[in-house]
Amino acid sequence: MANLLELRTQLKNKFSSPLPAPPKPLDAFLNAPPVVINGSLDPYAGPWNEQTAKHLLKRAMFAPTAQQISDAVADGLETTLEKLFTPYAAPPLPINYNEQNDPNAPLGQSWVFEAITPNLNYPNRSIRAWQVSLFLNEGVSLREKMVLFWHNHFVTADALNAKLTYQYIDLIRKSALGNYRQLVKDMTINNLMLRYLNGAQSNKTAPNENYARELLELFTIGKGPDAGPGDYTTYTETDIKEIARALTGWTVDSVAFNNAGPHPVAIFRNNRHDTGTKQLTNRFGNVVINNLGADEYKTVVDIILAQDEVSRFMARNLYRWFVYYNIDAEIEANVIEPLAQVMLDNNYEMRPVLEALLRSEHFYDENAIGCQIKSPIDFMASVVKPFAVDLPQDITKKYVIWYALHGLNATLQQDMYGPPNVAGWKAYYQDPVYYRNWISSVTLTVRIAATTSMSQGQIMIFDRPFGIDVVRVTDSIEGSTDPNVLIQKLVDLLLPYPLTQGQMDSLKELLIPGLPDFEWTVEYGQYLNEPTNETYKKAVENRLIPLFIGLLGLPEFQLM
Repeated sequence: MANLLELRTQLKNKFSSPLPAPPKPLDAFLNAPPVVINGSLDPYAGPWNEQTAKHLLKRAMFAPTAQQISDAVADGLETTLEKLFTPYAAPPLPINYNEQNDPNAPLGQSWVFEAITPNLNYPNRSIRAWQVSLFLNEGVSLREKMVLFWHNHFVTADALNAKLTYQYIDLIRKSALGNYRQLVKDMTINNLMLRYLNGAQSNKTAPNENYARELLELFTIGKGPDAGPGDYTTYTETDIKEIARALTGWTVDSVAFNNAGPHPVAIFRNNRHDTGTKQLTNRFGNVVINNLGADEYKTVVDIILAQDEVSRFMARNLYRWFVYYNIDAEIEANVIEPLAQVMLDNNYEMRPVLEALLRSEHFYDENAIGCQIKSPIDFMASVVKPFAVDLPQDITKKYVIWYALHGLNATLQQDMYGPPNVAGWKAYYQDPVYYRNWISSVTLTVRIAATTSMSQGQIMIFDRPFGIDVVRVTDSIEGSTDPNVLIQKLVDLLLPYPLTQGQMDSLKELLIPGLPDFEWTVEYGQYLNEPTNETYKKAVENRLIPLFIGLLGLPEFQLM
């Protein structure tokens, strides 16, 4: 049986093999000016078909399957949206999958509410593997895409105790489609956030400004243009200092997290709280915050969210997550402003905001389709989910594979629970590069090596190949005896928009080089007539592998 170290070494070797330079078409895409996306927030009234259904599911989920796309086409836009917002059962807890020496959480059982055994770090691996499993088994739901959005928005990292991570991500998951105002309040006194941004060390004699600064700059209102010394249009340095004073008094009972039972909430210590009057600037109407003890943080959040710019800032963040990075004056007026107004009209409830965006004519504009570069997590899912890549039945073995896939994401620079800094991943904020941050000569090489290895099924895990069963995938496609139908349906499933005839011809050349179409029909037909004949099956597999390598190696496969 392969252990975790062996598997990670295998993946590292496979995904680091020498490959050609990045494809020229993708290089051209990376250097192209921003696309122009037209339309407003008005409801979409155009055709509902495979392309529009696929576009919605690719943005709202991670790599939909052919069946999910087909069902969405049949259901229509409104029913599909309803499915995406349907409440869901809480997922099973992460488990101990590879540590033999934990008396509190034996193999196969969860460690989440058990006492922590000193010097065992496996829970930090377990929760990352568990999160990959939720990305891959999300169903038709917006939940996990929003979990990742909020994790990128309310960034935390460096949790030595995985129980802190679980409490944090559980809060996000339960709040993912709920009320933003309440989530900001809850996150302000979340134990992991208090530790990450030093709120737990802040007190009346030495208020720490880290959380107050990020609360304004990154989590709520955003930093506007400099208007003067220490004045950022939306807030000032004085506001940071006064809000930091108002947030003093909260701390973390770290010892309690080591014990069995429910996870402790943050503790408010009044003797550490600054009880004096706090005076905000004209950026917040010169409001005065009087001492409210343990409830003072709620007042702080309400004061900030009373500013209309918060809704605009959040609308832009959602737009860059679900649509595109470029926001010009027309988009600001026709999409961002009305979307922000929906947020205000609904007291920061997220569902009406997301529904308005995902059913808008702007979202389905032809230039919005295929204009994003897949994040590493989207990429990882796209080489596993659409092909129903087979995993062992044993849950502990599944965790080994899920953690290895987390390692692939981390190698591609999207380390779940470890964003590079408090601003999150650069792809969603760094002007002018944005999504192009995901692609470099290194990461593209790893991506192509991954799709090549998965197509070849060369990675051996637990004495069996791990990868795409190209024959089984082909068998599941109706009409696959015709090479043109087979290639077209694979393109329809995997790529955001149609290929040129020249590209289609090149793919067919990979399947049946220099041969007429009937050669594939005959050869594949022989296999279908005798599917247990290993010679016939191997011959078909040898034809399909180059096709899959070529298709998944196309620049368009990196887009969604």
